[in-house]
Amino acid sequence: MYLSKTEAAVLTSTLPRTLPRPTPPAPKAKRRLWPMLGPAFVAAVAYVDPGNFATNFSGGASFGYTLLWVIVAANLMAMLIQTLTAKLGLATGRDLATCCRERFPRPVTWGLWAQAEAVAIATDLAEIVGGAVALNLLFGVPLWIGGIITAIVAFVLLAAQSRGFRPFERVITGLLLVIGGGFVYTLIGAGVDPGGVASGMVPSFAGTDSLLLATGILGATVMPHVIYVHSALTPGRYGDTVTAGKSHTGRRGLLRAQRIDVFIAMGLAGLVNAAMLVIAAQLFTAGDGIESLESVHAGLGDQLGSGAALAFAIALLAAGFASSSVGTHAGQVVMAGFLRKHIPVLTRRLITLAPALLVLGLGGDPTTALVWSQVVLCFGIPFALVPLLWLTSRKDLMGGWVNRRVTTLTGSVVAALIIALNGYLLVSTFLG
Repeated sequence: MYLSKTEAAVLTSTLPRTLPRPTPPAPKAKRRLWPMLGPAFVAAVAYVDPGNFATNFSGGASFGYTLLWVIVAANLMAMLIQTLTAKLGLATGRDLATCCRERFPRPVTWGLWAQAEAVAIATDLAEIVGGAVALNLLFGVPLWIGGIITAIVAFVLLAAQSRGFRPFERVITGLLLVIGGGFVYTLIGAGVDPGGVASGMVPSFAGTDSLLLATGILGATVMPHVIYVHSALTPGRYGDTVTAGKSHTGRRGLLRAQRIDVFIAMGLAGLVNAAMLVIAAQLFTAGDGIESLESVHAGLGDQLGSGAALAFAIALLAAGFASSSVGTHAGQVVMAGFLRKHIPVLTRRLITLAPALLVLGLGGDPTTALVWSQVVLCFGIPFALVPLLWLTSRKDLMGGWVNRRVTTLTGSVVAALIIALNGYLLVSTFLG
């Protein structure tokens, strides 16, 4: 078939003079994902603070692998809770404390603020005491001076936030990796008993003392103050997330990024906590006198050499520095959210430093103070968790981000278990 000259001219005139440029491929999901990670790593540092060192090593030395299941269960709870608090920040553009102030009566708000401040003081006690012990182990610094040094370093680390969230998150993530690296090194030397791990995954207790430690482990793992912090780190972080989240596709992408962030960060924290207990279960027994962080340090040196003792002390120091800065930030978030008030960070640092220096100055046992501080934290969990569940289940607040029924039900079971454990602990410990 042939075309006439006229037909060929018409056909040629309808063709584009240049070929269209190919559409560039969409950026890979991984490239879009990495910039969205970070808030959960700041929260994760609080899950491996010096209080965890005390409770996990005490649990492993006293009861072997028995309480390993508590660490695993607490870490799963932490993943659920931190996912919900991150979602609240993304959906509303406000943190948990602010949402409570806007939704609850003023007396309830003031009560929640008061208990949150008590939790912040207990948190700072654990972190400053842990840092002071680490400095004493490494350099022989007196405990009360070590507490002051820890507070100053934490204040300096917090100043990184003046340049935005990214520098602060990078510093905190780096310290988290230092902690993890220290325990990977020690775990390789200590080894793992597969049979012990299997038996430790079966829920059980060994008397009231093990229940007290289990409560401390739970309080050291599920940290109420970072429930507030995490919700404050997500709003506005990725542009107008509230607008982006109105569409199903945008909402799904943001939720996926936050879940991956939480899974990686909390998974790392959970592995570190489990490593502490496993190391203690492998190397120590109840008769070895492992009753303090100093005795853990000495025991690791005796069992595995000076390298393991040094790794423990460095990890403890990194935990004290990082978690103390996060704790101070939590206090600022809590006061600003509940009361719409601010006090200078230095003033807050001095207020929360006082109880820790009092314990250190009076010669109190640092490890006992650490364990009891974690018990106090455990009692503070419901006061953050119950409002979080109630708020994230309200469609008028969350819109398309609202919890599924199974999520709210699971969270309610978690809260009920924590409250029941606290109640049983009170009855068993104080009423005999």
